[in-house]
Amino acid sequence: MDASPSGHSAGGLLGLLWRWRSLIGAVAILAGSCLAGWVAWRQLADRLERDADSLLTGDAIEVVGIPDWVTTDLKWQALRNASLDTPLPLDDPSLERRLARAFDMHPWVAHVEKVETRHPAAATVTIRCRVPVAMVRVQGGLLAIDAEATVLPSVDFTPEAAAKYPLITGISTSPRGPEGSPWGDRAVAAGAALTAAIGPEWQKLGLTECRRVPARDGDDNDSLWELLGADDLVIVFGRAPGRERPGEPTAAAKIARLATLADRHQAGLPLADTDLTKPVD
Repeated sequence: MDASPSGHSAGGLLGLLWRWRSLIGAVAILAGSCLAGWVAWRQLADRLERDADSLLTGDAIEVVGIPDWVTTDLKWQALRNASLDTPLPLDDPSLERRLARAFDMHPWVAHVEKVETRHPAAATVTIRCRVPVAMVRVQGGLLAIDAEATVLPSVDFTPEAAAKYPLITGISTSPRGPEGSPWGDRAVAAGAALTAAIGPEWQKLGLTECRRVPARDGDDNDSLWELLGADDLVIVFGRAPGRERPGEPTAAAKIARLATLADRHQAGLPLADTDLTKPVD
């Protein structure tokens, strides 16, 4: 008895499948691999996206409080010096402390006010920078200082910018430490305090130099200071603020006289050499 057509068809299909079983298996394996790869890639992409949100980079760090006189890249200098210029885990419990320490070590930074981190990975560092008050003439050039005689990064000052600050002369020492540390000389500390106390009167009077006149016995506390201006103007200030001898006018009294002289100068009256250590006639 002959087989039915449907039997022939079924047998032929099975035979065909049997003969192509290797190819079909390979296709099935390939399809499964593609599916598994797609699933794995989606999982990896999701994890990478999550990791990116949890890794803090330097570009996502904002620094608040950098003044105009700081011309170099303070943020990246601080991060590089502390080896924090690579992605940082946001969940590191010491992250804010490490960032604060990095910026606190920068010579321009007087104090780190606060560090705030947030998700997605970002941070804000608020700092208070040192304020330059004078340039100190040393062998080979000028060094900037603040009111506490802290040595500042002089690379931030062009010759034109440096010329806007009082020039302290008569100093024979060099800084004892790196930038960001005190000069370590009482005479420099006195000059810094003096130029900071004079403040805006400096420019109003057209003064250019704050010259130390050392005491004969070498006592820095007994040094006198002279303020020099255009046309060979000399104003004898005397001893630095807080170091006056008995009978010598206080720094406040001297600066009040400087303010009066500045007003006269602004009004067009000529300036004459003045000794602030002597009473007004």
